[in-house]
Amino acid sequence: MSETPSSAEQQQKDIQALAKGGRTNFFGFLLRLAARLPFLFIAGRLYGAEALGRFALALVVVELAAQLCTLGQKRGLAMRLSQEREHPANAVADAMLLSGTLAVLASVAIYFLPDMMFNGAYTQAERLVVLAILPLTLTEIALAAQAYRFDIATSVRSRALVEPWTLSIMSGLLYFVDPQSGMLIAYNLSVIAAAVTALWPMLRTYGLPREWSPHPLEIGQLALVNLPLAAADAVEWGTRRFDIYLLGFFAGDKAVGVYYVAQQIASVPQKLKTSFEPILGPVITRNLKEKNYAAIAQQVCQVGFWITAAQAGVALALGLPGEGVMGLVGPLFVGGTAALCFLLAAEVSAATAVVSEAVLIYVRRMQNLWVSLATLAVQAAATIGLIKLVERLGLNDNYKAAMAGAGLLVALSMASWVKSRLLARFLQQSVNNWRWPLLWATAPAVVVGWLVTSFLPEWAELAFGIPAILLAYGFVIWHKGFGPEDRVLFRRNVGA
Repeated sequence: MSETPSSAEQQQKDIQALAKGGRTNFFGFLLRLAARLPFLFIAGRLYGAEALGRFALALVVVELAAQLCTLGQKRGLAMRLSQEREHPANAVADAMLLSGTLAVLASVAIYFLPDMMFNGAYTQAERLVVLAILPLTLTEIALAAQAYRFDIATSVRSRALVEPWTLSIMSGLLYFVDPQSGMLIAYNLSVIAAAVTALWPMLRTYGLPREWSPHPLEIGQLALVNLPLAAADAVEWGTRRFDIYLLGFFAGDKAVGVYYVAQQIASVPQKLKTSFEPILGPVITRNLKEKNYAAIAQQVCQVGFWITAAQAGVALALGLPGEGVMGLVGPLFVGGTAALCFLLAAEVSAATAVVSEAVLIYVRRMQNLWVSLATLAVQAAATIGLIKLVERLGLNDNYKAAMAGAGLLVALSMASWVKSRLLARFLQQSVNNWRWPLLWATAPAVVVGWLVTSFLPEWAELAFGIPAILLAYGFVIWHKGFGPEDRVLFRRNVGA
């Protein structure tokens, strides 16, 4: 059955909207990246790997607690606001009361169980990192409320400007005051600053509650309805933190610190996918309502290829001169190059799972959740098994860090295959991000990478090698991989 002209036109508009949304949100990603790199340099050169390892382990617990305390209200609050007959500020106040109360309880519990956050010794100042849980939670609620009013700028200011730059600047200043605990104190200050940046616009948008009597149980019921979605979000977040926690059991803080730096660098391509999330959901939900499954399959494959192509290019540019990239943070961190390569490969393999899940959370919620939980189980088994193998071979902690990255690669590859098959079965359409030009573009990039790492000094590898690798990859992928429907991603006048 052929498509009607109106259907074909709508599909083209959807692709253009996806491209425009991706470009807009990509700006915030670049801002966050620009601020994160100075922090890694300060943390590695001033504080060292051991302090960075303690920092990373503490953040896993604190951020997980904040994630759980939001109760999936990124989606639940929007539903409540669309149904609320009272003043919208009352619904926001209910959400903040419920999640804020849970955040305070979690902060107290973790404060009295500090061994959850730290492997060994810790200072009183480090223990106070639990103070970050409440502002982290309230920031999520405030940004969800602003997103309901289509305000993305507040999220960019809070998360891409204020939070990372406050962390970088205060980490540098506090090193001269408290060289052991300065990073975690700076982290508390950064999340408080981000919370103020998010809460003030929210207060101006919604105002104060009017004739408000708290109804936290109502929004709690909505949170329970959205539990499968919230759990899937938490699991997706957890796969990028679980490896740090597992590594902390089998290696010292120094190895965790080296791995954390590799993970932060590898998160550069991982964050590319978030550029498309705000606009992908509405496009998918409309096509689901119209049961236009062919259009959904096309959009999933289209966006999936964009993400895969971009992630592969960045992964090659950062991975081939990996020793130089890790060496920027400090000579000790060069031992994490293998971990960096595994993590970069894992992010490329995860692209199919990411775009497939964008549909599955609407049509196969529970099945998607079970696959996500299975992903965590596979990650734990693979990581522990590989680390035990390294221990038996008598290799050092840098190899253990590499095996943590390898475990993540195994788990995310499995998730991509299973979730794409699950979605293809529902849509009765092929779901596949792979295109052969990805391989053709990789070949010249690898050759360029070998040349620059073999014949150029380390500073030149980074200054000239990274752009040269991206240029070689981009030239081939543009001419051999991107068709007219792909090039709309780079066209500002999307109606042209």
